Amino acid sequence: MTENPSPPSALTIAGSDSGGAAGLQADLRTFLTCGVHGLVAVTAVTVQNTLGVHDRADLPPHIVAGQIEAVAEDMGVGAAKTGMLASAEIIRAVAAACDKAGIGRDGAIPFVVDPVAAAMTGQSLFDDNGLAALRDELLPRATVLTPNLDEVRLLTGMTVTDREGMHTAAVVLHQLGPKYVLVKSGHLQSDPECVDLLFDGTTFVELPGPRWQTPHTHGAGDTMASALTAGLAKGMPVVEAAQYGKWFVSQAVEHSYPMGAKVGPVSAFWRLAPEER
Repeated sequence: MTENPSPPSALTIAGSDSGGAAGLQADLRTFLTCGVHGLVAVTAVTVQNTLGVHDRADLPPHIVAGQIEAVAEDMGVGAAKTGMLASAEIIRAVAAACDKAGIGRDGAIPFVVDPVAAAMTGQSLFDDNGLAALRDELLPRATVLTPNLDEVRLLTGMTVTDREGMHTAAVVLHQLGPKYVLVKSGHLQSDPECVDLLFDGTTFVELPGPRWQTPHTHGAGDTMASALTAGLAKGMPVVEAAQYGKWFVSQAVEHSYPMGAKVGPVSAFWRLAPEER
């Protein structure tokens, strides 16, 4: 029997969502259906469902860093992304571990920073110092920063209400250190389209897509960032990987479904082959 070749690998550094819609569960689901082996550094365990986040336990920072170092040393990381990082202490540990592994900044491994700062219900996922640590420690290390409009406001103080505002926000965010900024437009409900914006400090690239009329969008931001990360792990340049992520999440939102009392998850089921009967 011949040995199968190893697939590309991608690492998610994120919290666990007990509802299975977002967090590392969404990342791993996306990695799998994009043909990428998923590696995990768990930062926190949440007790949540569609009604809210009811409790949370953060992992010790050295355990988070240890997970990153363990998989990088043995299995290799093609690209990495962050999700919920929970505290300033965890962020600093992640930054140090990524530097050691060559992830982000001037390292060889692309690093997608998805600045998850609040749950879909609006509940904060950071302690008081977490946002400052995110801005100071991780944004300068990011290959791609992928904020939604709420996260743009938290990082810059800007309230974006139209596409022109997205351009301004992308410029301001780029000045904080990431190589690329991808401003996601899902929360711009007044726009009949869903046009995300990628900026490298010089050139703007629009990523157009339909705005599906569904309330079930839980995990959409995680899914786009992880599909982008999967594209980078497969060797795509950043613009192509961003287009790939946009294509993937548009399909996932189109095929979203109800689950629980409130907002249901976006779906990766559309990527699965039909079962033969």
